[in-house]
Amino acid sequence: MSGSGDTTDARSGVRAGSGLPTSSAERYVDLDDSAFEYKMNHKNRGVAVIINNDSFYPETQMSDRTGSSVDRDKLHTALSFVGFKDIIVENNLTAKKMVDLMKQVASMDYSQMDCLFVAVLSHGDENHLFAVDRAISYEMLTSPLKSDRAASLIGKPKLFLFQACRGEKLDEGKLLRSDAFPGGESKQYFIAKESDFLLAYSTVPGYYSWRNCANGSWFVQAFCEVMLRDGRRLEFVQLLTRVNRMVSYTFQSNASQFSMTNKKQSPCITSMLTKSLYFA
Repeated sequence: MSGSGDTTDARSGVRAGSGLPTSSAERYVDLDDSAFEYKMNHKNRGVAVIINNDSFYPETQMSDRTGSSVDRDKLHTALSFVGFKDIIVENNLTAKKMVDLMKQVASMDYSQMDCLFVAVLSHGDENHLFAVDRAISYEMLTSPLKSDRAASLIGKPKLFLFQACRGEKLDEGKLLRSDAFPGGESKQYFIAKESDFLLAYSTVPGYYSWRNCANGSWFVQAFCEVMLRDGRRLEFVQLLTRVNRMVSYTFQSNASQFSMTNKKQSPCITSMLTKSLYFA
């Protein structure tokens, strides 16, 4: 396709404009560090939501998620530690109630808040989470919070934590050799509606996610431990990287079935954040 303007990398593509290439409104060299850090000193830290689904309708044929209430309570403690006061806790919601809750949260006024945090603890498969009555797509929970629907959340971090299986593969693990260790000026922006989201999944696509019936899920255990120790000190993606390390290195399954024993797990971070995030 001719032209010096912008096109896409889709197979069919989009015809490039004939004008000059789009010039950026800003140059990286002209920006100071404050341009790359979210403002986290509003009057209110923000809203946190914990949805804990651990008992399901019989027709779903889903087992109870024993130990998930431990995750729920630990998350409440960890989120309080980093400044959240408005923490909404809901248990065993239907699909409609989960979506309605996200719409309700999206309608709030975040102008004097830092961010939004949502945790969903449930069963899942590669593309869905489970409400107590049926499967629900991840998109149904995140879409109400995009900038074209939640105006006061534009430019603010929207953090999601998903504790759920994403398939039925087992991670056998591999031995790791020891040598592998080691301001103030107002501006206006036109930004992508998908920006400023972070999705932290307990496991990579296609794999099981593990939960201990007494201590809770591996992922939430590690997340809360890291947050309670370093949540006020380190940047959020750094914190999640430490969570990944803790889950990947220190946990190993001990199940009643031999075929399910000595398995591993690796969490997964998908970040569309545009700045660093500190809960300091």
